[in-house]
Amino acid sequence: MTPATAAITSLTNPRVKAAVRLRDRRERGLTGMTLVDGPRELLRALDHGIGVVEAFACDDLIRTLDAEEAVRRLQIAGSEVIQVSADVMAKVAFGDRSEGVVAVIRTPDTALDRLTLPPAPLVVIVESVEKPGNLGAILRTADGAGADAVIAADPLTDLFNPNAIRASLGTIFSVPVASDATSATLGWLETKGIRAIAARVDATTLYTDVDLHGPIAIVLGSEADGLSTGWNDPRVTAVRIPMLGTADSLNVSVAAAILLYEAVRQRT
Repeated sequence: MTPATAAITSLTNPRVKAAVRLRDRRERGLTGMTLVDGPRELLRALDHGIGVVEAFACDDLIRTLDAEEAVRRLQIAGSEVIQVSADVMAKVAFGDRSEGVVAVIRTPDTALDRLTLPPAPLVVIVESVEKPGNLGAILRTADGAGADAVIAADPLTDLFNPNAIRASLGTIFSVPVASDATSATLGWLETKGIRAIAARVDATTLYTDVDLHGPIAIVLGSEADGLSTGWNDPRVTAVRIPMLGTADSLNVSVAAAILLYEAVRQRT
């Protein structure tokens, strides 16, 4: 637990207001900071050396071992842990459940050219995905499937959107991530010798009929529009997932899971 100091109770406290502003993407971009809401997510951030600027804790809401451990680890690391009231915690917290601890962290570097990959990487590329929940779910699947990186091409949401962090269960800190324009991403794939396998509803080849060994990138488009014309390239192999009902496509995170685990099946 945090030391017995007077808790911040005012919703207009400057530090509280600064944290709340990080709900906004523009503010996250300007400050280079974001929110981690939840002890499990925070523990994974700490496990991977993410820099914590400050944390807010409400002892009345800390009821789990993970929450207690997160506060303990923050204090051991010398991070400032600010005690707040339940009302202030409800204001700062980004998710719909309050577990008593929220941290402000420095957003990790997402430059594409900083990615370090093994000789035959399995990469996931998501283009123009808008919903942070879908992005987080893809990151969670990528972690489970042992993917070597997730790249957001022409992103409509920032990788470290607090809702994406929450939806990923903090696995965003365990999977190398990057973000860049689609054109730059295509050039990067060619430079690295990575084959692109793109999921398209109009493809003629089934995903199970494609060789997924070696260095590959599984490419998925936005929820509404699919992939842009930039991926209509002879170097890109288009595949489809059979749709036997009335819908013509799956949720992007579900499609990612199917293709990633087919790659796992072939590669193991």
